[in-house]
Amino acid sequence: MEEWGYPPASDVSCTVALLVAELASNAVRHGRVPGRGFRLRMACATATRTIRIEVSDAREDRLPAFPAAPTADDEAGRGLVLVDLLATRWGTAPRVPVGKTVWAECGAP
Repeated sequence: MEEWGYPPASDVSCTVALLVAELASNAVRHGRVPGRGFRLRMACATATRTIRIEVSDAREDRLPAFPAAPTADDEAGRGLVLVDLLATRWGTAPRVPVGKTVWAECGAP
């Protein structure tokens, strides 16, 4: 992030760190296939100042759905709520040859 002009303590860097953490933890928890990991890719579109985070895993059958609001007693289920709040937009795409990619974008000022 610093190479793209965003210091570690900046709002943009902190937002991206939270998005990466949520998407990566979901890939580990819900997208894991024994013997396979996940792939993280980040890109910065300088013209639009948009940062794109992509996390790919080998499970194509477990797509994330728009998050339902968790109750106060729920111990899980807040990850995609955070992604939905922090990201400018997010979604999924098939991964060739197998799996899926969950992506999130956030705009920078």
